[in-house]
Amino acid sequence: MNKTDKGRILTIIGMIAMIVLVFTRVLFTHQAAEYSLVVGIALFFIVEWVSKTPEEQSGLRFKTFFTDLKKCGPLLWLIVPVISSIGSIALGFVLFGRADIDHVIGRTDSILNFENILVLTGQFLIGALGEEIAFRGFFTGKGMKIFGFWPVALVSSAVFALAHLASGNTAIVIYDLAGIFIDAVIYSLIMRKTNNCLISTVSHFLVNMIGMMIVFAFFR
Repeated sequence: MNKTDKGRILTIIGMIAMIVLVFTRVLFTHQAAEYSLVVGIALFFIVEWVSKTPEEQSGLRFKTFFTDLKKCGPLLWLIVPVISSIGSIALGFVLFGRADIDHVIGRTDSILNFENILVLTGQFLIGALGEEIAFRGFFTGKGMKIFGFWPVALVSSAVFALAHLASGNTAIVIYDLAGIFIDAVIYSLIMRKTNNCLISTVSHFLVNMIGMMIVFAFFR
């Protein structure tokens, strides 16, 4: 078995493991879903090591960050999720009032420090980077080489959204997950355009920070 085949087998195993772990939250409200992030991050580096991926082809490149930022007009793509997030907050308030805002705060309140802006910024940055390595760098980036982009992008985005599942009003929960799914698809498109999940991390970080700033400025 050559290194490419080993990498593909590990990728498929990792993708299945992430899906199963996330579905423990859907089916059993189990916190094992959080380990999908650990699996995705670990498998990203393992697959790159096993496949002997050249640095210039890696899905996580610091050296080419600014060059990749210019590829295929990704600056526009970085802004799209931000606009989508702002629109989602506004529409959610129109449809559900404060209940939608409270739902979003409620599902993040236990893991984020809202009392210290520097700590919160660090949490957003580390969280966005980890999720992008796992879901875009590994799941989408490695998976699309086996199954094609759109099937993997849609599945990974659905799994990513379900990983954020929290109990609450059914309509609000569906609305919240739909917004996360749409943003995840855009992050996947950024990954395909740049093959560097650092770029999608920037967009993801901006969405989280700007969204939370709006919530605190107008709804807290």
